[in-house]
Amino acid sequence: MAASSNSSLSGSSLSSDPEDYQPPIWKSYLYQLQQEAPRPKRITCPQEMESRPKYYGREFHGVISRDYADELLVGTEGAYLIRESQRQPGTCTLALRFGHQTLNYRLFYDGKHFVGEKRFESVHDLVTDALITLYIETKAAEYIAKMTTNPIYEHLGYTSLLKDKMVHRLSRGRTEPRRVTFQRDEKISSPLVRRSALKDTPEKQCSYEKIHNFKVHTFRGPHWCEYCANFMWGLIAQGVRCSDCGLNVHKQCSKLVPSDCQPDLRRIKKVFSCDLTTLVKAHNTTRPMVVDMCIREIELRGMKSEGLYRVSGFSEHIEDVRLAFDRDGEKADISASAYADINIIAGALKLYFRDLPIPVITFDLYSKFIQAAKLPNAESRLEAIHEGLLQLPPAHYETLRYLMAHLKRVTMFEKYNLMNAENLGIVFGPTLMQPPEQNALTTLNDMRQQKLVVQLIIEHEDVLF
Repeated sequence: MAASSNSSLSGSSLSSDPEDYQPPIWKSYLYQLQQEAPRPKRITCPQEMESRPKYYGREFHGVISRDYADELLVGTEGAYLIRESQRQPGTCTLALRFGHQTLNYRLFYDGKHFVGEKRFESVHDLVTDALITLYIETKAAEYIAKMTTNPIYEHLGYTSLLKDKMVHRLSRGRTEPRRVTFQRDEKISSPLVRRSALKDTPEKQCSYEKIHNFKVHTFRGPHWCEYCANFMWGLIAQGVRCSDCGLNVHKQCSKLVPSDCQPDLRRIKKVFSCDLTTLVKAHNTTRPMVVDMCIREIELRGMKSEGLYRVSGFSEHIEDVRLAFDRDGEKADISASAYADINIIAGALKLYFRDLPIPVITFDLYSKFIQAAKLPNAESRLEAIHEGLLQLPPAHYETLRYLMAHLKRVTMFEKYNLMNAENLGIVFGPTLMQPPEQNALTTLNDMRQQKLVVQLIIEHEDVLF
C-alpha cells in the first residue's frame, strides 16, 4: 500500500498571528487511487435484441448464461454487459469484470439505474462509480479503516462554514467565537406543601450544543473530507453535507464529528418549521426572534384583549405573518399598522410553536412530563416537572421560560382578557407538547395531562425557572 503518498498534516495549525495561518493540507492518496481505477468498457451485443428494454443500450445481450457472460468479459478489467436472467425471466443482471473475475449484480430501474442505494442516470455512470469504489476499497482497505485516527478537524476545529469567517477573524486578530451560556438558578421552593422542598439543588450550566444535520450529497468535482482530510471518492453521493452549516465529510466520518454545528444564515431558508436550536444559533440569540417580537407586540397592545390566545385571527393573515418572518426575519412588520387585530399576532405565535419539528417540550421528555402530571401528590408533581425542565435543551428551556413568564403576566389581566392559567393550559398544552408517535388516540388521552403541565408551569413559573 502506497501510504507514503498520503500528505502530512504538519504545519496545519491555527496561530494567533494572521501571517502564520496556514490552510489545511488535504491527503491525496485516495484521489490518486481513483485516478488509477479501471475505466468502464461496454461489451456490445453484435445483434439487435428485440426484447431489449428501452432504457438499456447495446450492452444488453438478452438471455445468456453466467459462463457465456464470463467468456465475453474475460481479459478486460472494467468490461461490462447486461444480461437477462435465465432463472428469473424479466430480471436483469449487470456482469462486471474486476479483479480478474466476473461479478454479477441484480440490476434495477425506477427512472434511474441502481444495484444498491445510489441511483444513476446511466448504466455507464453506475459502472464507473462501482469500479472506483471496488478499486479503492480493494487497494486501501486498511488505510480506510485507519483514516480517521488523525483527523484534521481536531487539529483545526475546522468547518466549511467557518472557513471564510476564520480567515476574516484572523485578518483582524484572533478572537474566540461567542458562545451562548445559561446559568440556571435551581434553588426553588414549592409553595404547595413545604417551600423548602425543591431547595439546595446544584447549579447547572448549559451551552447551546447542536448536532450536524447531515444529508447524503453529490459533490461536483474533487472534494476532500473536512474531518479526516481524505478524498471523497466516487462519482455521486460521495459523502454527506450538513444542511445547516455546510460541513462536508465522509459518511463514516459524520459519526465522529462533535456536536458543534454553527448554522449559517445563508443556509437557513425559513424561520417557521426550523429547529429551535438551529435558529437561535444561526441568529446568535438566546430565543427565536419570532417569540420575542410577537410577545413584545402582544404585551404592548393586547393584554386586555378578551379571549387572548383563545380567539382565532384570520388564518390568511396569520399565514401572511408567517411568510413575513420567513422572508424578512427580524425586519418583519407586525405592528398595529400592519395587523390591527392582535389575535393575528397571537395566532402566528401559536403557529410557530405548532410548526416546530421538535416541540418546545421535546419528544424525548414528553412521557416524563405526562407521568409527572399523573402524580397524586402536588409537591411531587411539581418536583417532577422541575426535573423535566432541567433536562430540556438550553434553547428549549430559555424559550419556554420566556413564554411562561409572559403567560403568567397574561393571567394578571384576567379581569379583562378572561384568560387564566387553566384556559391557557388548554390552549398551549397540545401546542407545546406532542407525543413522539403522532397518534390521535394518544393525543386525545393525554390532553388532560398536557393542559395540567402547562397550567402548573404558568402558576409556578417563579419557582420553576
